[in-house]
Amino acid sequence: MKTPFQKADLESALAGRFGSAAKLRDKPPQESALFGIEEVDSITSGLPRGALSEFVGPASSGRTSLMLAALAAATARDEVCALVDVSDAFDAVSGEAAGIDLDRLLWIRCGGNGEHALKAADLLLQGGGFGLVALDLGDVSPHDLRRIQPAWWFRFRRAIENKSTVMLVVAQESCARSSASLVLEMKREEAAWSSPLGSEARQSIPVCSNLLRGFQIRIERNKPNKLGKRSVRIKAIVQ
Repeated sequence: MKTPFQKADLESALAGRFGSAAKLRDKPPQESALFGIEEVDSITSGLPRGALSEFVGPASSGRTSLMLAALAAATARDEVCALVDVSDAFDAVSGEAAGIDLDRLLWIRCGGNGEHALKAADLLLQGGGFGLVALDLGDVSPHDLRRIQPAWWFRFRRAIENKSTVMLVVAQESCARSSASLVLEMKREEAAWSSPLGSEARQSIPVCSNLLRGFQIRIERNKPNKLGKRSVRIKAIVQ
């Protein structure tokens, strides 16, 4: 029975036929782009460059806030970024408050047209030159997400695998499947509410509304899973 080829055996066989040009090269270590959030960096080591990452979770789970943090960190490194906004949901004021340098952000609004968004993301990745390209599919229903052809995700992955670009997809559920190198799932666990009135006023006046003071989100790393799932909790304060 023949034994499997070892890497050294394969290199020797190829070198004998084609010379040193046929030497197999190990893929260089994958670089990453840090968030600047200690808790998230501790479970991810940052967003992998030359790869596709996903932030998934329901509305109000913190997925958009984490995307803004990633964009803010990238523009702080003087990188030019792009945001493909399917539903025109990005708020420039909130983005700037989160630390994004808007002069380094290309914002593409797609008016709810998912096909236009995919084509725009493809053009950006193929063109290169961006430190981070974010595709916000957060308002696209899970049903429509599942209808996206897998070929898109393979195409995106191939477009950046030898570049320093980070691709980030934000959605309600994971849709890139095997093409994603990092998947973070977010859930909102607790919310802190308080009445807009003082305690004395609450006793004498019926109060029908409360103010959101803060909430806690749980971020779980679902992929890569070589070392098992890891999670972290972050408290967010509403100003």
